Amino acid sequence: MIRFVFRFVGLLCLALGFIILVHDGTKSIADQRWFITKVSDLWITFHEPSLTGLRPALEGVAGVLWDPILVNVLNAPSWAALLGVGAILILVGRKPKPLIGFAR
Repeated sequence: MIRFVFRFVGLLCLALGFIILVHDGTKSIADQRWFITKVSDLWITFHEPSLTGLRPALEGVAGVLWDPILVNVLNAPSWAALLGVGAILILVGRKPKPLIGFAR
């Protein structure tokens, strides 16, 4: 059951990443300039208070998590982040290969 959830959420992430990639490409062609939707822009669009509350929470636990790590993730293209997360979730949710030559 949990593998199904991982694969389903991974497929949703892949689909959303592809949709955002097409949106960014279409907008870039229409405006005749390079356009990239960052993860932070997408996060602000959906739920800004959680992003503003994340910084003090991470700096309280470990300040090194915010500045070099999460800042780079938030500035990454959202389509790349979603495609990466989707691929990882699909790999985690795949069925294990049968063991050949071993009795179960």
